[in-house]
Amino acid sequence: MILRAVSETQSALMPFTQKCRTLNHLKELHCQLLKLYLPETPSATAPLISFAVNSRIPSFFNYLRIVFQNLGYQSTFLCNTMIRGYMQSDLPTPAILCYKDMLRDKLIVNNYTFPPLIKACSMVLNEFGQLGLSVHAQLLKLGLQHDRFIVAALIEFYSLNLEMDRARILFDEIPDRDVVMWTAMIDGYGKIGEVGNARLLFEEMPDRNVISWSAMMAAYSRASDFKEVLCLYYRMEEHGLKPNESVLVSVLTACAHLGALAQGFWVHSLAKHYNYESNPRLATALVDMYSKCGKMELASSVFEVMTYKDTGAWNAIISGFAMNGDAMKSVQLFDRMIASGNQPNETTFIAVLSACTHAKMVDEGLLLFGRMGSVYGVEPRFEHRACVVDLLARAGKLEDAEKFIEENMGGIEKGDANVWGALLGACRVYGNLEVGDRIWRKLSNMKVADYGTYILAYNMYKEAGWEMEAKCVRKLIKEMGIKKQPGCSVIEIHTLEVFSAFKLHELQDIVNLFELPLLVNYSDLHKFISGLLQVMVHKKPFEDELELA
Repeated sequence: MILRAVSETQSALMPFTQKCRTLNHLKELHCQLLKLYLPETPSATAPLISFAVNSRIPSFFNYLRIVFQNLGYQSTFLCNTMIRGYMQSDLPTPAILCYKDMLRDKLIVNNYTFPPLIKACSMVLNEFGQLGLSVHAQLLKLGLQHDRFIVAALIEFYSLNLEMDRARILFDEIPDRDVVMWTAMIDGYGKIGEVGNARLLFEEMPDRNVISWSAMMAAYSRASDFKEVLCLYYRMEEHGLKPNESVLVSVLTACAHLGALAQGFWVHSLAKHYNYESNPRLATALVDMYSKCGKMELASSVFEVMTYKDTGAWNAIISGFAMNGDAMKSVQLFDRMIASGNQPNETTFIAVLSACTHAKMVDEGLLLFGRMGSVYGVEPRFEHRACVVDLLARAGKLEDAEKFIEENMGGIEKGDANVWGALLGACRVYGNLEVGDRIWRKLSNMKVADYGTYILAYNMYKEAGWEMEAKCVRKLIKEMGIKKQPGCSVIEIHTLEVFSAFKLHELQDIVNLFELPLLVNYSDLHKFISGLLQVMVHKKPFEDELELA
């Protein structure tokens, strides 16, 4: 009876719903239903609710949501439709409450109930982590565990919850796997850092869509393997797939970290071609890429035309000017950010405090640090306190920096290489051996194993003429077997990146990679690459002495 009423009403409404363009049209249709159908068959409103959900027009769904809440009649079809509508509107909590109402009213739940419901559980993982497990138990009792759409939703749920062992069991048990399941597994492995497992699944996939490629690139991006991100993108292009915004964001992130400006320009042109520039995440990635490549005019031009600037976008431009030495501009942008109503976060303050440090704006930096919690509601973390130490140390206020460490960081023992380096480096620059010697003795007693810290102490003593202390530091370096991590520089050749820190036996691979002429021996090869890179490594004489000793 109910299905017949729904079917008849749907057939009668079809010509009218196809012409429904405004909320008033929808209300007129509702009025007709009230007069003609609802007194005898309350279920006849179901097709109208279904139409509102399928239309994906927010005003339509909001209106019919009120109608649904005031209906004296509920059915499985109505509730399933509403759960789907809630999820399309990113409203997971009402979707879950609707499911609970179904259980309370003893309505039948079926295979159409669970896929959007499990997605709702995925969206509230932080608040109600166990809810998804309860839903899984419920569908097991109903024998719905083999429905491919439900399994796909469960795999996504466990992947988002980083429970990849459970997700893998579900994945291996179902023979008919679609691209959504494969992609969810790849994304889950990528999020827990198991890039190797993600890549194995990726290569096994019978079919890949752009979301699959995006998930694999994101996995490598999280693992900081940015060259592989670019390699994957080139492969995707060879398959003729159109990139989406997420793919281009991953590629721009890789370009930013590799300093690959040429590829960054090219991705920007693609974003324009596909009309992706209005995407806030992609625009923010462009700002970050241009900033890290030193092109602040381009970064600023992208930022200024953004229609929606969230905290991430402000952070990118503020950090950009800070890292490129324009501290005043960073502080001015911070003031603009506050005036625009955006809430700063931890990253914002690291950027602004760093800018104040390099410009020796001590008072401004201390004022901002003091206002973090009281005015802006951001509790200072270790990184912010380390910035204040650097701020004071670079300005020559070494006693104040030492006092700040004792009072706000729990003493020098609670610091890290950045904090120790900031202090010792400033002691060396300002010739303050009293503070420097006191700090070094504490660090040596702690058996700190950071090469840079030892070199700073060695330099400080050596330049001050404290030969005995310098020899003691040198002896400690030998005894502890501390080695310097090789630094590297990067340049672009034929739009690919080459690093200047390489081993001799790896040089021929570089020549092969760029199809350069074969050289006779390693000596010629080394000279050729060195000239190609034009990278000069500057070392202090006493660093050479330490390494050769």
